[in-house]
Amino acid sequence: MQVNAAVPGKGKVLVVDDDRLVLATLSHGLAQAGYDVIDADNGGDAILLAREHRPELALLDIRMDGLSGFDVAAYLREHLRIPFMFLSAFSDEATLARIKALGALAYLVKPLDVAQIVPVVANAFAQLRARAAADSPAAPVERAAASRLALAAPTPPDPLAQPVAIAVGIVMHRYSLPRVQALERLRRLA
Repeated sequence: MQVNAAVPGKGKVLVVDDDRLVLATLSHGLAQAGYDVIDADNGGDAILLAREHRPELALLDIRMDGLSGFDVAAYLREHLRIPFMFLSAFSDEATLARIKALGALAYLVKPLDVAQIVPVVANAFAQLRARAAADSPAAPVERAAASRLALAAPTPPDPLAQPVAIAVGIVMHRYSLPRVQALERLRRLA
């Protein structure tokens, strides 16, 4: 278990993986990207750390000894209301169905490197903050102001373009699919 303090403001992430090399790589990479990282190498410690540190997001391996990532996700959702993403080498239909049923924000298929994960984590935080802003009492006024600004401002580049392209490439490679079929498979999983 380790807690890596980073620049405040980017967000607090709980990273859980029983492969210590993967855990260290993810934790270091996310901390370098400016996230406050808490890590655990098993589900039991993950739940204890989540209760103590209240991360804003959890990145969970699925298959671990003891409590699985599914067990941890269910606890985080039901008891702590902490959103989560999965990172796993498994992508069979039963696993994907369970991921969807649990309500994960994203599912990343290993092997991945930190350069691929950081943008997905950043996007998850953006989604969470957008939801929180939409739920605030001032949201209608802010949305009206934002829509007026959107009419006057040029459209920025899509921040998901590169991560989506990387994900499509991974699915193409892993399943020997053409680009269109790989993109369709990702859409079904999303």
